[in-house]
Amino acid sequence: MPAAPRRLSRRRTLPPVAGLAVAALLSGCAGSGATGPGAADPGVAGPGEAAPSSSAASASPAGAFPLAVSSCGVDATLEEPPERIVTIKSSATEMVLALGAGDRLVGTAFADGDVPAELAPAAADVPVLAEKNPAQEAVLELEPDLVYAGWESNLSADGAGERQTYQDLGVATYVSPSACKGAEHRPERLTFDLVLEEITEVGRMLGEDEAAAELVAAQRAELDAVVPSGAGLTALWYSSGEDVPYVGAGIGAPQMIMDAVGLENVAAGVQDTWTSLGWEAVAEANPDVVVLVDAAWNTAEHKKEALERNPVTATLPAVQEERYLVVPFPATEAGMRNVPAVTDLAAQLAELEVAR
Repeated sequence: MPAAPRRLSRRRTLPPVAGLAVAALLSGCAGSGATGPGAADPGVAGPGEAAPSSSAASASPAGAFPLAVSSCGVDATLEEPPERIVTIKSSATEMVLALGAGDRLVGTAFADGDVPAELAPAAADVPVLAEKNPAQEAVLELEPDLVYAGWESNLSADGAGERQTYQDLGVATYVSPSACKGAEHRPERLTFDLVLEEITEVGRMLGEDEAAAELVAAQRAELDAVVPSGAGLTALWYSSGEDVPYVGAGIGAPQMIMDAVGLENVAAGVQDTWTSLGWEAVAEANPDVVVLVDAAWNTAEHKKEALERNPVTATLPAVQEERYLVVPFPATEAGMRNVPAVTDLAAQLAELEVAR
């Protein structure tokens, strides 16, 4: 059982009808139907989806409540900044922590890895509801004001419950715009402007406009300081899979990050966020470097071993010379970790170029 959530000064009480519905859910709901760690989101192309063409619409100025927001085509209204927040996926949890609202987190779930060291103290006492998607009744027991998810499928019948159910109970929901399934809710290509727009909007939702502005300014400055490689190197973004690799394609977070670093994605021609790509196609592309996604369930070291024992890739110069860059899995999804990932990968690439 998770630790009891901290009680805040203004505890939200569900209306009588909502309370009855919660009781019904608690007595009759089944399990969460969670997806395994690191598996592709069943409702999206993969673990890094493109963001919508504009951030979720809100006509209200900064600091104004009630605040109307829309994400992935679902509307919600926040009467005031939420005091009881549940997050699902690392990208959502880390966003709330980075904006200084960690003391309002009453539960988290589906962590893709450890939070960054600078955010760890604020996350230390937050109850973990589940390793994957939590059951809807477990979420509702915490009486949240806001449920913020990193994937659209996190808030579905097979996840933590459908958004309409939460809406009927007076609970606002928000899904990272980067994970919207429908083409009408995402752009043709993810950009850093869209990632930073989400930071701004989430800051507005949390009543942390100033913190969001400071984070956006800091990330823009950090991104501007990165000098992309001019060597014209090609790269494979290797996320998972051994029989058939699952790789970063041409419109999502991997493409956005590689562009900023100065790498040419060998799968850039695939108009998707992530894609399966045969090893023969990888060998034909013969990438200069391989970006390895490091996850607890599929480490960078494991991927190196897979490349070295695969007869199709074992002879590639990038494999033989160990021209690898490593990125942590939580940084591969659109969010506040993308800019630091660019800085880190650019530094790793510079070291490789010196060694060549």
